[in-house]
This record gives sequence, C-alpha cells and structure tokens, in this order.
Amino acid sequence: MKILITGGCGFVGSNIAIFLKKNLRNVKIFSLDSLVRKGSDINHKRLKDFKIHNYKIDILDKKKIAKLQKFNLIIDCCAEPAIEASKYNPDKVFNTNLVGTFNILKKCITDKSDIIFLSSSRVYSIEYLRKLIKEKKQKKTISKIKKIDENFITSEASSLYGFTKLASEKLIKEMFYQTNLKYIINRFGVIAGPWQFGKQDQGFVALWVAKHVLKKKLNYIGFGGTGNQVRDVIHIDDVCKIIFLQLRKIKKINNITFNVGGGRQNYISLKNLTLLCQKITGNKVKIGKKTKTSIFDIPIYISNNKKVLKTYKWKPKKNIKTIVKDIFIWLNDNKKLWKYFK
Repeated sequence: MKILITGGCGFVGSNIAIFLKKNLRNVKIFSLDSLVRKGSDINHKRLKDFKIHNYKIDILDKKKIAKLQKFNLIIDCCAEPAIEASKYNPDKVFNTNLVGTFNILKKCITDKSDIIFLSSSRVYSIEYLRKLIKEKKQKKTISKIKKIDENFITSEASSLYGFTKLASEKLIKEMFYQTNLKYIINRFGVIAGPWQFGKQDQGFVALWVAKHVLKKKLNYIGFGGTGNQVRDVIHIDDVCKIIFLQLRKIKKINNITFNVGGGRQNYISLKNLTLLCQKITGNKVKIGKKTKTSIFDIPIYISNNKKVLKTYKWKPKKNIKTIVKDIFIWLNDNKKLWKYFK
C-alpha cells in the first residue's frame, strides 16, 4: 500500500506521516510539500530521518502532480490555514485550498485513490457562532453552551478560508459521486503539540507556550481584551490516532463527515491558558489588551465529538495540561528552534 500526505512537511502532515510510518507495516509513506512555510525545513529533516520521501512540488502544479506514481490513499493536509490570510492574501487562500484540492482529486480519480481530507471547524458561520454567547455572561454560561456538531449552520459567511474548506468538501462529494472511491472528511478544531511553529492566527497554543518560555509580551485581542475567548484543543497525537483508525477502516466506514476536536472535556480560555503556561514554565509575561479584533474572530468554539466517538470508539486522551507540558518539553529540548518564535 502507498500513501501520499499532501502538506507532509507541515505540523499536522509531518506528525501523521511519522506516526503512520511507525505503526503500519508493508506501507510506504510519501509526502508532497513545496517547503515554503516556516518550519517546513525542520519537518523535512524529520521525515528524512524516517526515510519518508518528500516530493518538492507546489499543490498548484497539476502537471507534476499528475506524473507522480500511483497511490492507494491520499491524506490531504495541504492548506493555507491562517484565517487572516483571507484578508491579506485571498488569492493564495483560494488557490492553495480549493484549486489545490481539485488537483489532488483529479489525481485520485485517475489512480483510483481514496482520500482522507482535513477540513476545519471554521466552515461554520461566524455570525451564528457569535450568537452562542454574550460577552458579559460568558464566565457563567460556558458549560451550557451548545457544542458544535456537523449540522451547525454553514450557509452564511465563515471567512474565505472557511469557504474554501467547505467548497473542497463539496468538491470531494461531487467528484467521487458514482465512483467506488471512498472519502472521510474531518472538521478539526484547534490542533496543538510539539513541532508546531505557531503564530497569532494559527497555532496559538504553541505560540503562547513559546512566548512564556522566551518571556516575550502577548496580547489579549478582541471581545473586550479580557482573554475570555474559548477554544477546545486536541493534541496532535490524538489527531494521528483517529487518522490511523480511519484509514484502516475506510473500506467499511466511509463517505462521512466528522467533527473532531478536544470536545467538552478539553476547552480553555486564553486567560486560563496564560495561568497554565505560567505554572508549567515558571515564567510570567506582560499581557497587553486590545479591545478590537478581526471580523473573522469568534468568542467560543467547542466541538461535539459524539459522531466520531460513536463510529470509531475513539476519544481524545491528552488534555490541555498535557498539551502545554509536551510543547514546553519540546521547546526545552530544541532551543535552536526558539528563533522561529521571536
């Protein structure tokens, strides 16, 4: 069996590639990555250590993609994941996330390859997510807030990034219609863990830990600048495990969309993340306050994992404390990487 992981030198793709290499026999793992993102050079070296070959090809180069060898399964992790890029670089978001998916799907059709597609919780409509909670009552009502399942509203604006992910989901269904090819779509929430070179609008947990390690200033942005925004967080190891289960069972369980996140047991506010980082790193940093935020920002998101739990008997095992501690240990063991967070 041959598996191609697009975006294989990114945070998620590289961890999945290495996990599968360690846990699957008689399977060859390949990566496709143009190596232009921050940290991709580091992850490329990690793949080499496990003898995983990377094709240095842009996802938009349809001719080179078409000429690649055949694969039995493609795990599509390639994306421009930063929400704010929807404003400052819309062409890149649209082309990488949607045209790139189209190119990969054409390869799937030609080779008769199944696909596991990494979508996003950001496909859900911003205004309806904002209506879930009122800022002044946030502290008292989080436990009662609706956990977002796969049927939540997607019909209104969700950012260009969210649109391209939702459109890619639809594209998979259209192109696989009346074929025997199988797909799984995962709408992941916030993913975090070692080897993530986080920034403000993507990978904030790793950024938060790194800034505490480096004793660098941070900011609470938006919703009053109080740090009460809430997200559920899933450890990259738990992501790898659900992908592993899905690819092993894809011939029997397929053509389904799942929400996959930390869920009701693993959410945290920025304020509480700060306290946790202080406890684990032993450092305190200055926290600025900016009341205004991006038009794409939301005050809260917690995944409803009921469907994926019932289907695979899987649930995330690593809590937010473990996630922060694992990132802290990784940073301490790799001080040469601190420059990526400065």
